[in-house]
Amino acid sequence: MTTIYHNPRCSKSRQTLQLLEDKNEDLNIVKYLEEPPSKAELKEILNLLNIKPIALVRKNEQVWKDNYKGKDLTQEEIIDAMIENPKLIERPIIVKDNKATIGRPPENVLNIL
Repeated sequence: MTTIYHNPRCSKSRQTLQLLEDKNEDLNIVKYLEEPPSKAELKEILNLLNIKPIALVRKNEQVWKDNYKGKDLTQEEIIDAMIENPKLIERPIIVKDNKATIGRPPENVLNIL
């Protein structure tokens, strides 16, 4: 089973989903803006991606600029910001078999299939 944390309004997310469908992947589509990951799930995703929380933040989002930019935040505070404001989470994220990648560009997904 391949899980994609998907935003249907994002072209990269749609392109990545199409690529997965073209590869006939068994998909679990999570519309993360409607069903945000839990804190434990987000930590697991970060672990699989092998990145620090700040690397998963969409820093151009207005909510980031207004509330978090320039502040000295702990890793936990950054994770909490993403949980409270899921639009801050970079997209799409694809998870399969204890591996994960960010679909930017969409072809990144081929590395974990």
